[in-house]
Amino acid sequence: MGETMQDWVRARVEELPGVTVDQPFGPEVDVFRVRGLMFMALSPSSSTRVTLKSAPADAEALRATYPAIIPGYHMNKKHWITLLPDESLEQGLVEELVTEAYRLVVAKLPRAQRPVDPELFGRV
Repeated sequence: MGETMQDWVRARVEELPGVTVDQPFGPEVDVFRVRGLMFMALSPSSSTRVTLKSAPADAEALRATYPAIIPGYHMNKKHWITLLPDESLEQGLVEELVTEAYRLVVAKLPRAQRPVDPELFGRV
């Protein structure tokens, strides 16, 4: 397995319309936003961490199910989760969590500013 969780996350986020990235916390953290609202932070280091927006009930269930999913690092623990690199997290799950974080933020935008319909985007 040559790909890493960071590769999965970056590939998925490139497919999401209207996403920008900046580094307001310094060069060690990439912050991904849609229309200015943050939905993900990526710490690209030897111990890559991905912090994602999450619905509170989903966050609780994910933390109970996966040891590699912990409360959001330096974020509101109720609304954010952090994924640690671990073989228990499969690529499909990681990609879906990135998509869901994006949808949650898009849903909060005024309709005219939404790059996609959050109810339909990314649903199978």
